[in-house]
Amino acid sequence: MSKRFVAVAGNIGVGKSTLTQLLAKLLAWEPFFEAVDANPYLADFYQDMPQWAFHSQIFFLARRLRHHHELLGRPHSVIQDRSVYEDAEVFARNLYEQGSMVERDYRLYCELYETMCNVLPPPDLVIYLKADIPTLLQRISLRGRSYERQIDPAYLTRLNTLYDGWIDNFNLCPVLTIQASSLDFVEHPQHLQLIQQAVQQKLAGKDIIIFP
Repeated sequence: MSKRFVAVAGNIGVGKSTLTQLLAKLLAWEPFFEAVDANPYLADFYQDMPQWAFHSQIFFLARRLRHHHELLGRPHSVIQDRSVYEDAEVFARNLYEQGSMVERDYRLYCELYETMCNVLPPPDLVIYLKADIPTLLQRISLRGRSYERQIDPAYLTRLNTLYDGWIDNFNLCPVLTIQASSLDFVEHPQHLQLIQQAVQQKLAGKDIIIFP
């Protein structure tokens, strides 16, 4: 298979980092992980969203733009934990709609994002991990990040809705949707093998992929 660039997308706690790591090992691809802990605004953001929303989102956008550009230049296949598109289409939009980002900040953010979309080539594939709210809350609790302990389930629900809307209208590259609530690719190796096969089929241009 020729050089590939795949991005793993999905809500907080859905398993993006884990799937990125497992597929990278299985396919001998280079993994590239989301810069969550490096964001100096994130803990403050969870305490006061209106005050720190723009700062946090600009950090993520800047980092992911740089990473996206770097990954396009890799001589081998890469798989990325979270795409640049989610920052604007899901997280920034949610912050704006709930009143946590003022309009002038949101418009500036969108202008930067739209410029990026016109310049950078998209990935070869986006893997969209979906999960229900109980599954997300359970996995967030298990990973034990202190600043995530108080995440409101209603917040995750809004993000799920925005993710579905984004994916329904996303046409920059193929999308492989995986129901992460019913597939446990950590505990069951056969589930990971199913995902690996689906990824390879999708990259080969096959559109009909059925999970049990």
